[in-house]
Amino acid sequence: MALRCLLVDDSEEFLASASRLLEAQGLEIVGRASSGQEAVRLADALRPNVALVDVQLGDEDGVEVSWQLTAGGRLIAVVLISTHPQDDIAELIASSPAVGFLPKTALSAAAVAELVG
Repeated sequence: MALRCLLVDDSEEFLASASRLLEAQGLEIVGRASSGQEAVRLADALRPNVALVDVQLGDEDGVEVSWQLTAGGRLIAVVLISTHPQDDIAELIASSPAVGFLPKTALSAAAVAELVG
């Protein structure tokens, strides 16, 4: 069964390109959100297995959004993504409920599945 994935990023261009890439590799993209509020609403409605959340979500904090997504008994694995090197945000990642981190340049269905697996 394919992973059902929610993409959360403030860049429409990234959402579109990441959706095409991940779907071509076998992930099912069930929703795309550009804000934390939209992400939580879609997570409740669509019940994805995993959410890929940008660390810097416009004016919002992606780590805070990851807490919102995992609250309330939602069974969702959060993977933080960013253009920043992992070393620069390691403390943020460690303090979050995320199952892991992927640089946007290393984004792939296999990498997501490995973190969630």
